[in-house]
Amino acid sequence: MTTTTAKVQELYNQQGYLSALPVLNETELREARHAFSELEKEFGEEYTQYSLHNVHLQYPWVMSLAKHPRVLQVVTDVLGCDVILLDSRFICKYPALKPAKTQAKEEGETKPDAGVKEDELPYVAWHQDMKYWGIAGGPVLSVWLALDDSQKENGALQVIPGSHCSGMLPHRQASRPGNMLSVNQEIPAELVQVEEAVFCPLLAGQMSIHDGLLVHASDANTSPKRRCGFVIRYVPTCAYPTEDPDRPRKFHATILVSGTDMFNHFSK
Repeated sequence: MTTTTAKVQELYNQQGYLSALPVLNETELREARHAFSELEKEFGEEYTQYSLHNVHLQYPWVMSLAKHPRVLQVVTDVLGCDVILLDSRFICKYPALKPAKTQAKEEGETKPDAGVKEDELPYVAWHQDMKYWGIAGGPVLSVWLALDDSQKENGALQVIPGSHCSGMLPHRQASRPGNMLSVNQEIPAELVQVEEAVFCPLLAGQMSIHDGLLVHASDANTSPKRRCGFVIRYVPTCAYPTEDPDRPRKFHATILVSGTDMFNHFSK
């Protein structure tokens, strides 16, 4: 184990996340953004907001992001050399707010489009990824690879450092509309140490990673700028899917991206 790997593991294990890690150079970023814009033209923004799920199986450029050497270097530093790509999804928060056409425009203020209620804009409630994945035997590591600058104003990721050490927390149905989580769940507010929350701003081309038990969320995009990222989940090959008759899960998009798989827990 190198000194760098040991430091990455130590910091990640302590706080449950790492942020602002460089991945894409200018050329790679430009090519990825152009390729994504072609998907927007083909499918429309309503679809590309959340429905580009596991398209690493369809588009070589997406697979190249998931297998990018700088991504896998950090992932293997944390999970070890034998790693499976579990799942991927593009997530975009499009700008529902537009510049006002009054004096407020000169002051940089924004207002919602007609018919858009600000308290119903898409957001992601406080949650833990492991609640949704049904994985045991090893951790789940999530990557957020930014195609756009991700700042507080356009709904950047925020985390509760160290919260992954508390185990799985209860989740309930979210009462606020606009939650982008597919099963519309959230951790009850009284269990979230919001005063300890830390924002993880990213420049386009950077990534953050976080543990599957880390409590995290992201607010609505209240800026005129899109916030788009590629989310990739990785697990060590020793991890395996659990059975849940109430919510059966299938992992049809798994790919061995590093090392060897002596377990075949995700064999199709």
